[in-house]
Formats: sequence, structure tokens, C-alpha cells
Amino acid sequence: MTRAEAFSDREVAMCTVGRLIEDGKTYWAAGGGTPLYSVLLGKKLYAPDAQYVTEDGVIAPIPMLPFEPMMSMVASRATYKALSWGTMNTAGYFAQLGFMDYGILNTLQVDKHGNINSTFLGEYGHGGRRMHGPGGADTIAACCWRTILITDQEKRKFVEKVDFISSPGFLDGSEGARERAGLPRGTGPWRVVTPWAMYDYQDRRLRLMARVPWVTVEQILDETECKPLVAAEVQVLEPPTEEELQLLRTELDVRGQTSDAAGGWIIWDGEQYTRQAAG
Repeated sequence: MTRAEAFSDREVAMCTVGRLIEDGKTYWAAGGGTPLYSVLLGKKLYAPDAQYVTEDGVIAPIPMLPFEPMMSMVASRATYKALSWGTMNTAGYFAQLGFMDYGILNTLQVDKHGNINSTFLGEYGHGGRRMHGPGGADTIAACCWRTILITDQEKRKFVEKVDFISSPGFLDGSEGARERAGLPRGTGPWRVVTPWAMYDYQDRRLRLMARVPWVTVEQILDETECKPLVAAEVQVLEPPTEEELQLLRTELDVRGQTSDAAGGWIIWDGEQYTRQAAG
């Protein structure tokens, strides 16, 4: 693999998640875009025997690449040679039966206990902004054994308490809270990935475990409202490779609609990576 010299923030996040994909595991990918591209990136480059189910219930497709722009779900190329066409309920039933190893989601907000908000910003019922909602994300977060969340590294994303729980994390953070709410034992949040960092959970509390080399721990913490725990040794993540970016740009996100530079670009200057803010 060849180290890349220029890439966007969101490409970093997708490459990081792509490397988490494991052979022999099944992934329930929410929507198209970032979650689906991350699974396909990992499957193409690192874990050919991984399988995935789309949010709307298409099981184990062999997609025809490149994808047509804006048509990475509920589209002929995305669902080519699927083992089965189901519905969102079909996928949910498989998850309830324990057949979904990982769920991958995007979100607007996440709190210190891994609860996810994709529904409403503000005080519900007293003014605010209604968003698109979770779709199948509530079932993904409730029933998959492990949940991987992808979001931007911004203070408004990492909040002390989400404005609305669209999809459950560890709820109030107490031991057994998920089980008391009727969720399957042993399921729950596993990783949160941003363009700057990767988090895990320690005792059901968000913990910073890794960072990219061009951002410091202090910079990451400055972009969190809820301060996470910090691992004793924060790992350093590898930057994207040219091979990963080639696949993303020419076969998956062919117009850059997902992996655009909304958050900024990272450039290799011959000695180190430097980040250039968007705009």
C-alpha cells in the first residue's frame, strides 16, 4: 500500500472504518454513503469474506461497481446478485435472532453513553429543528452485537446528553440499562470514528483510544462538549493509502458527494501532514 499525499477529512473516516471490517462477519449498513462505502472498501481490500445487508433488507449483494451517483441503495447496481431481497423488517428479524455482527451508522449527535440522535435538535415539543429521523438505525443500534458510529469531529456532535434518543446506546450508562429496556444482552456501542479520532467504551463511557497523526489529543478534546475518558496510551492511526482513495473515488463515491472536503483537506508537505480547513 502506498501512503496518500492528499485527502479529505471524510475520506479519512471511511478508510479507518474500512480497516475494521473483518472476514466472516456480517454488517448491517445504514443507508448508502459513508457506512456502505466503508463496508465495501474493507470487503474489497481487506476482508473479502465479509458480508453485508443494506438498511432496506437486501442480503449479501455482489454490487456492480462503479456505483451510479446518488444511487448506492435501492438501486439495481447496488443490489446486483443479492442472496435475497427483503425489507427493513427482514433485516431487523435477522438482527433480533443474533445474525448481525456489526451495525454501521451515521448520526447528528452522540453522547457519552453512546446514545444517538438523528431526529430532533432542540427541546422536543418546544421549538427546534426536525431532522430526517433514524430510518432503520434504531433497530441496528438496538439489536446488532456491536455498533460502529461514523460522525464528524465537532463539539456540537459530541454532547453531554443528546436532544432526542433516536437509537439506543448504553442509555443512562448504568450496568444493565439496555437489558432493562428489553434490548438483547451483550449488544451495544463498540466504536465511534471521526476524521480525527477513534473512540471505544470503557464501563459504558466514551473513551478516546486513537488519533490521526496531524491532530493532537488536546485539539480533539476541544471539539467535544462531553469530555471522553482518554486511554493511557492513545494510538496513532495510519493515514489513507492511494489504493483506498482510488477505490473510493473511482468506484464508490464517483462524484465526491460523500467524501467531499466539507471538513478540510490533509496534505503531505514532504515532512509531515498538515490540515487545511475548508473555505
